[in-house]
Amino acid sequence: MPTRRVRIVCISDTHNQTPKLPAGDVLIHAGDLTNQGSYAELNRTVEWLEKSDFQAKIVVAGNHDTTLDPPFFHSHENKWKWPSPQDPEACKRLLIDSPSITYLQHEAATIYLPKTRTHLGVFGSPYSPGRRGWAFQYWGGEEAEEIWETGEMEGADVVITHSPALGCLDRTAEGSAGCGALKGRLASVRPMMHVCGHIHDGRGVERVRWRTAEADRTEDESMSADKTDNGSTNPDKTDTPAELDLSRLVESVENWTDPGAGNKKISLVDATRKAGCGIEYMHAGEVPRHVVPDKFRGLFGESDETQPGAPEPHPMSSLEDGALFSSSEAGVETWRRKAGGAIECRTRSDVGRSKVDAHTSTPGSTGVERRETLMINAAFLSARVVGKASTFNKPIVVDVELPVWAFASEAALEAQ
Repeated sequence: MPTRRVRIVCISDTHNQTPKLPAGDVLIHAGDLTNQGSYAELNRTVEWLEKSDFQAKIVVAGNHDTTLDPPFFHSHENKWKWPSPQDPEACKRLLIDSPSITYLQHEAATIYLPKTRTHLGVFGSPYSPGRRGWAFQYWGGEEAEEIWETGEMEGADVVITHSPALGCLDRTAEGSAGCGALKGRLASVRPMMHVCGHIHDGRGVERVRWRTAEADRTEDESMSADKTDNGSTNPDKTDTPAELDLSRLVESVENWTDPGAGNKKISLVDATRKAGCGIEYMHAGEVPRHVVPDKFRGLFGESDETQPGAPEPHPMSSLEDGALFSSSEAGVETWRRKAGGAIECRTRSDVGRSKVDAHTSTPGSTGVERRETLMINAAFLSARVVGKASTFNKPIVVDVELPVWAFASEAALEAQ
C-alpha cells in the first residue's frame, strides 16, 4: 500500500491565546479554545484558526467552551459574568459554518488531502470526566462506558478527545485524571494517533504498544500458576479488578524526549518508517487502494474526464451550498471542499450510532490492525502556578505516513 509523509500540528488548551503555528498539512485543536466560551472569545479564536495555512483544520471543543454545549449553558448561564447576552446557537455556527474548519462534536469524518493524495479517518469528541460543573462532562461508571461505546470511533486513524485516557499523559498532583472507559475503547480501535489536552501537566507524547491476544493468554496462565493453595490470588498483588483489566491492555510505553525543549526547534515527533519509527501493525500484507468515485473529480479540482478505457463516472448526486450528497451502504455521504483545499466527507446513517464490543479491535482506514498508538497531550497552556505568570508550551508536530488514495478509474487501470 503506497503512503506519503504528512505533517500534523497538534495543539490544545489555548484559552484565548492565538500563537504562531509551525507549518504543516493538518492542524488539530483538542479543545478549550476559550476561557468560558463567549461569542467574542470564540470569534477571535476562529479568526485565528481560519488565517492559519493548513489543508485541513480539525477542531473539538473542551469543558471551558461552555456555549458550545447548549443544555449545559442554559442551566449554568448565571455561573459566569458575560459581556453581553450569549446565543449558544450563534456561537456554534462560528465553527460549523467556517469555510476551513472541520468541527467534530462526538462524530467522525474522513479527510482527503489533494496535495499529497492521502486520507485519514478522524473521530472527535469534546467530552471529559468531571462533576458536570463545566461543559461536556460526564461522571464515570456506566455514563462513561455509554459515551465511549459509540461506533463512530471505529476505524478512525486519528482520535481527538479533550480528555486524556486513564494513565496516559494525565498525571496531576492528585494522581491520574484520565478516563478508563476511553482507554478501553482506544485499546479496541487502536488509532494511529490519539490527540488530547485538558490536563495541562500531562503535555507530552507516549508511544503505547498494545497487548496481543496471545500475550493475554500467556498472562492468564501465569496468573493461574500464581494462585495460593487455598485458591486465592497472591496477597502481594493489590490491583483492583478495574486496574488489572486496564493494565492488561498495554504491553509497553515509550516516552518522548521533546527536541524543542529550551531552544528554537519545533517539538517534533517523527513517526515515519524512514526515521525507523513507523507505527507498527499486527501483520504486513497488501491492502487494496482506497478508492474515490470519479464523480467527485470536480470537487477535488481535477478534470471530470476518466482515463481511457475506464468505466464512465456516474453523475453527481446533488450539489447544495458547495456540498455534494451521495448514498452509500453506510448511509448518506456529504462531501465538502474546505477553504484550505482538503475534502471533508461525513456519513449520516439512518441506523444511528452503534455500540460495539469493547474487547474487539477494529482496523483503521488502512484495513489492518495496529500494534501501536501515539498518545499526544498537546496542552498549550502550562499548569497554572499561583502567584506566577502563565507559561506556554510549543505545539507538537507529528510526521506520519498516510495511505494514498486513487480515483476509481485509476484504480481500475492499476488492476489490469
